[in-house]
Amino acid sequence: MTGSIRHMDFATGDIPQPDIIILTHKLKRDYEMGSEVVRALQGVDLQVQRNEFTAIMGPSGSGKSTLMNLIGCLDTPTSGEYWLNHQQVSELDDDELARIRNKEIGFVFQTFNLLPRATALHNVELPLIYAGLSSKKRREQAKYALERVGLADRMEHRPNELSGGQRQRVAIARALVNTPSILLADEPTGNLDSHTSSEIMQVLEELHDEGQTILLITHEHDIAAHASRQVHLLDGLIERDEITQKTA
Repeated sequence: MTGSIRHMDFATGDIPQPDIIILTHKLKRDYEMGSEVVRALQGVDLQVQRNEFTAIMGPSGSGKSTLMNLIGCLDTPTSGEYWLNHQQVSELDDDELARIRNKEIGFVFQTFNLLPRATALHNVELPLIYAGLSSKKRREQAKYALERVGLADRMEHRPNELSGGQRQRVAIARALVNTPSILLADEPTGNLDSHTSSEIMQVLEELHDEGQTILLITHEHDIAAHASRQVHLLDGLIERDEITQKTA
């Protein structure tokens, strides 16, 4: 049942603070693989405050991709609770999850997932078409999103006319255009060289400085160092959760 996060009554007796935007409680996800059951998450308790820049780390098989899919409302837990922006989403149906994804979450992936024949502006407009905004409003918001990532002079260019870093900036602008509660970046520099990776991380840092909540999924320590907090997973559990000093 949905409701305010402040009304939750956990066994610990703790009352989550109003500025907590992501909360998981005993979150578990099992997968049946033939006759075996793979326990990808084994009871994760995680709280992320509004405007945090958090990196989720861990080796292959640690559960970080599973956790990302649950936080991104791309999958549902086997058990446990997940609250996003004061709404419990762990028991919503597929249509409700799709609405939450479009409204609350901006996705940035390793592959840019841009329409090759569409301009940068039209690529950024796409989520707004699904949201039912007018053509004029879509164009205004898409222009603003592209300006935020430094592409005011590339709006009419198509992906094949842009560098890899510029294409990822377009993807970030598209993720931002709906003013989501969280920006979920899954290995956003995985297809980029080290120089371009640094540029993209600088963009994310600037967005964080403007107030954007960011969850970064990565296995690279130098990329995670840009975040102010690192959550390390191992065998489906949080191994350690630490505040870190962002790189300059």
